[in-house]
Amino acid sequence: MQDTALLAADEPAPVRVLRPEGRSPFFLTADHAGRLIPARLSMLGLDETERVRHIAWDIGIAGVTERLSEALNATAALQLYSRLVIDCNRDPAAADSIAEVSETTAIPGNRALSATERKARREAIFDPYHGAIAALLDRRRMAAQATVLVAMHSFTPVFKREARAMQVGVLYNRDIRLARSLLALLRAGGDLIVGDNAPYRVSDATDYGIPVHAERRGLAHVEIEIRQDLITGEAGQAQWAARLARLLPEAMGRLEEEDAGPRGRH
Repeated sequence: MQDTALLAADEPAPVRVLRPEGRSPFFLTADHAGRLIPARLSMLGLDETERVRHIAWDIGIAGVTERLSEALNATAALQLYSRLVIDCNRDPAAADSIAEVSETTAIPGNRALSATERKARREAIFDPYHGAIAALLDRRRMAAQATVLVAMHSFTPVFKREARAMQVGVLYNRDIRLARSLLALLRAGGDLIVGDNAPYRVSDATDYGIPVHAERRGLAHVEIEIRQDLITGEAGQAQWAARLARLLPEAMGRLEEEDAGPRGRH
């Protein structure tokens, strides 16, 4: 029988889980942490200069997420394959789940895919990644462990020739509470330009992680976007991880105080 599996036996699994027994309430995801391409896809017809660009992955976010996971003792799930193979922050039914053009770059290996080819990518990468997240969240729920989902992303400093001045963005969809708290703390330092639902917005049409894993479960959550030139190197990654390790618990503490209201105060 012909082997039709997308991933060879010696290729990495799509998800890397850090600290599955982490006791922190914070649960980190990084949908675009890697830029691997299965050997069967012949690098999608792209040369190396394209495969290392922001179109292929969220540059620097793996390093930030790893350090933040360590600092908080937080469980983290990182997806290792390029978003050009399949975008793990899109519903697989979305037209741009497997992009034929990313920014202004044509992706030859994604042209005119059959339903079978698209299904193979989903089953090899998308489903195992999100299945792992769902299983970890289910286990935390069964253990009555508090969970706050933090979706980690990075953005390019220049998009279609337009420079972006903001260093970080705080994103949300239906539930603004934790995002509003973190936004205020990031701005309070006075040294950052912070995007409010910018440079992107979270929505059911453009995102998967927050709507599916956080909103459907009723979990507190926030999505964070860091500008890539600030976290390309280890020093920047460590700096941002330390900043978020300090501010995320403070933001959650403020939210809990708001929820508690005046009860018990005299």
